[in-house]
Amino acid sequence: MRLKTLSTLAVLALAAGTAQAQIKIGACYDLSKAYTFVTPQIVQAAKDYADILNARGGIEGQKVEIVAADHGNEPQRGIECYERLKREGVMMFDFLSTPVSRAVLPRAMADGNVMMQSFVGRGDAIDGDVFKWIFPIGPTYWGQMANNIQYIKNQRKGDLKGAKIGFIYPDYAFGQEPIPVLKTLAAKEGFELQLFPNPLPGKDQAAVWTQIRRANPDWIITWNLSAMHVVAAKEAKRNGIPMDRIISVNWFNEVDIANIGAMEAKGIKRGTNVVGGREHPLMKQIAADLYAKGKGNGDAKHLDDIYYNTGLAMYTVMFEGIRNAVRQGGMPLTPAKIKAGLESLRNFDANGLIAPVTVTASDHGGGGKTRIDMWDGTKWVPQSDWIAAYGDVVGAVVKEQSAEFAKSQK
Repeated sequence: MRLKTLSTLAVLALAAGTAQAQIKIGACYDLSKAYTFVTPQIVQAAKDYADILNARGGIEGQKVEIVAADHGNEPQRGIECYERLKREGVMMFDFLSTPVSRAVLPRAMADGNVMMQSFVGRGDAIDGDVFKWIFPIGPTYWGQMANNIQYIKNQRKGDLKGAKIGFIYPDYAFGQEPIPVLKTLAAKEGFELQLFPNPLPGKDQAAVWTQIRRANPDWIITWNLSAMHVVAAKEAKRNGIPMDRIISVNWFNEVDIANIGAMEAKGIKRGTNVVGGREHPLMKQIAADLYAKGKGNGDAKHLDDIYYNTGLAMYTVMFEGIRNAVRQGGMPLTPAKIKAGLESLRNFDANGLIAPVTVTASDHGGGGKTRIDMWDGTKWVPQSDWIAAYGDVVGAVVKEQSAEFAKSQK
């Protein structure tokens, strides 16, 4: 009799475990190679927030699970990861890699599965009329670049004519992504665009920064990652280029500042997609409910890293979209319900963690606002409000390239 009872309990436990996986999100990331400077913090934040929600009963009563897997930043492995997680019942995916996102995108579109690509991937995917299942919610690289140019324009009292703007970037998909918008803005505003491609892996930038010194741009926008930031800062210093004339892509964190040197980095700026620091209410709750009790999903030091906040922002948007989906369509979830839930986001700012986003069936970006922050030697200080500039320019490039994509799929 006891053996039968234990067997019954085991079956019930298995059923409970299965019930916990009603909502699965596939975090298919580079956990082993190029992007390991950011992916641990993103996964940690996602799992921490899932634990907070599950402790409260989940999303509208449904437990959520983050299924993390490695693609090593290799497009073919990303495709394999997508196919494997799809078989496991995942209907919502994120890849956190421009090359991998581009490779998987056609399959997700053909399958009718929701693919997130906040802060990465192809900029024209905000066109929901073409990319029906792709959601680059938040600023794309195109939008961030446009906002950087607007900031520079503001510093020049509204006139960019005759200005020289240099762009240094790793010479692959991530670095090349914003160039179409830059070229369009250069033609519109009359500034001279100077392109400085840098071969991977980006550890030796001496030659390219010598070129930059000789070209003498008024402003420099850098599209670096991880250790590339440190090399770039040291080469800029060696070439006598002022830090306060450099604007970095958003992938520039506190670890990079420490490796450059807090005072050496003083004055450098970055485009910012999310609010940093531990003062956000959700950050305080996670610190109290998980890390103070030894239940966090990673090292507590990552709570001081902007990449952790970035992960929270990404998954807060996903969870809110799913919440809308369950409220509107009930369970079981389907990709179509999740799509409709995301397209129902209105003026959502995650309680101040991000600039407000409004997503529709036609606009899968949500607004594309960023701001400029500056490192003052001890902390990041906002230099602008949240802005979304050159909507007409970005929109025109989006329509042009999304139309090319649509034509290629016929």
